[in-house]
Amino acid sequence: MRSGFARSGSSLIFIPFRGRIQLVSRNRTVTAILPLKMSRLCYACSPVAIAETYSEEFMSKKKPSNHLPKLAYRNERFLESADARTLRLLAEYLEPQVRLRRAGVQNTVVMFGSARILPRDEALRRLKEAETKTGGASPASAADLKAARMAVQMSRYYEEARELARLITRWSLSLKNGRHFLVVCSGGGPGIMEAANRGAHEAGGKSIGFNIKLPVEQKPNPYISPDLSFLFRYFFMRKLWFASPAKALIVFPGGFGTMDEMWEFLTLTQTHKLGHHAIILLYGSKFWKKLINFDLLLEAGTIDAQDLQLFRMVDSPSEAFEFLKRSLSRDRALRAVIQRAFL
Repeated sequence: MRSGFARSGSSLIFIPFRGRIQLVSRNRTVTAILPLKMSRLCYACSPVAIAETYSEEFMSKKKPSNHLPKLAYRNERFLESADARTLRLLAEYLEPQVRLRRAGVQNTVVMFGSARILPRDEALRRLKEAETKTGGASPASAADLKAARMAVQMSRYYEEARELARLITRWSLSLKNGRHFLVVCSGGGPGIMEAANRGAHEAGGKSIGFNIKLPVEQKPNPYISPDLSFLFRYFFMRKLWFASPAKALIVFPGGFGTMDEMWEFLTLTQTHKLGHHAIILLYGSKFWKKLINFDLLLEAGTIDAQDLQLFRMVDSPSEAFEFLKRSLSRDRALRAVIQRAFL
C-alpha cells in the first residue's frame, strides 16, 4: 500500500502505514510514533500544529542511562529495612569481636550502675546552687534542695567506682598475661559508667564502652579508649558482649537498666548458660538489702539457698578489689575468653 503525503506551505508530512509520522520543515525533522487511527487523521492536520503537539515531548526524551546499581552491602536503604535485620545482628556480633581481638582485649570486668549519679564536685556545686535559691522558701525549692542533698550522698558511689576501676586496672597492668588481659568495661555513658572508664584511664590502662542507641541520645563519656568505644542498636547484642568476655560483674546502685543487666547476669549464671564462671558483686549492701528482699525469695521458695551464693555484697573499693583479686587468682581458667567464639 502506498504511503500518504500532505503538503502545507513549505513543510511536508510523510505518513507511512505503521503509525510513523515524519515532519520535514526548513529547520529540523521531527519523527513521532502514533496509533494508526491518529496517523490517518493527520491528513487534515497542519504540520505546524503536529510539530507543536509532538516535537517537545519526543525530542526531550533522554537516552537510557548507564547507571550502575549499588552493591547490596552498600545499599543503606536495604540495610536499614526489616528484611536486613539478620545482617545487622550479625554485624553487631562480628564487628566487636574483630575489634576486641585486634586491641588485644582478652577478659573484662564489667561495671554497671546508674547513669544519673554525679561526681562529688559536681554534686556539691549543684547543692550550693540549690541552697542559694530563695532560701528554700517554696515547696519546689525545698524539693530541689532535698534532691541535691541526696545527689551528694549518692556521689560516693561515683568516687568509689572510680577508685575500684583504678585498682583493677593497675593490677591488670602488673600481670604477665599482657597489658589488656583484664580490661574494665562499662555501658559507655555518664554516671557510674563514666566513673569506671575514668578510673581505668587514670591508672594508665584502656577501657571499653558499650554504648546503646536510644531515642534520647546517650553520648559516650570522654574516658573510654577511642579504639574500644562501641555503639549498639540492639540491647540483647550489647548484653551478649557484656556477658561473654566477662570474668566479673560489679553492680553499683542504679535504676531499671541496672536491674535488667543484673538479673540477666544472675539468670545466666544460675542456669549455667554463661559458658564460664563469672564473679558477681553487688556494691553497697545497705542499698541492695533495702531494695531487694532476697531472704523473702528464699522463704517463698522461689530461689534455692545455693542461689544466694551466686553473688556477694561489698561496701568499699578495697573489699571489692581484694575479693576479686583472690577469686581470679584461684581461677585456673583465667585465660583469654575472647579467643573463642561466643555463639
